Amino acid sequence: MTPAGRGPAPAPDLPDDPHLRERTLESRLAYQGSFLTVRHDLVGLPDGRTATREYIVHPGAVMVVPLLDDGRAVVERQYRHPLRRVMLEFPAGKLDAGEDPFDCARRELAEETGYTAREWARAGVLHNAIAYSDEGIEIWFARGLHAGERRLDAGEFLDVDRMSADELEAAAAAGVLTDAKTLIGLLWWRHWREGRWALDWRAAG
Repeated sequence: MTPAGRGPAPAPDLPDDPHLRERTLESRLAYQGSFLTVRHDLVGLPDGRTATREYIVHPGAVMVVPLLDDGRAVVERQYRHPLRRVMLEFPAGKLDAGEDPFDCARRELAEETGYTAREWARAGVLHNAIAYSDEGIEIWFARGLHAGERRLDAGEFLDVDRMSADELEAAAAAGVLTDAKTLIGLLWWRHWREGRWALDWRAAG
């Protein structure tokens, strides 16, 4: 499926410098849960020594920056158990097995907020925990929003709010907004509004 939109052309990859690369010598399953997989690898280092690497294998996720016609964005407040606190976030969710990221973005926005969007644009991918996870989160923007009824998953509890970019930046400065994906979405939003980064908007259909 062709993405509904995309940001600027990706920058060239960093040089694949052989003096920095590690070689996987052994790899074994350390833990298999209902959601996450943890692997334990033995790697060969550039200087000839060996080391172990433990990391989370993640199915991938999407985040949506939903833009209202009044200039604000739709955000959520949700309790996150690992931090034992309520977090301020843009809507997001993991990919189901075999699910197209654009389909996931539309599904998560509708389920969590009740909104559907007339136009969509794909900004790019962020890697939020490169030291211990292969998780990639696709960043999507949505506009031309139409309010509807939420369809939260069983056991899912969250509040929906609307905030401006200035309000979100103030929350970040105060240490209230600390979620990495939301901070990156906010960065994209600001650069797009000020004409530095492009978004290629496409109709939802």
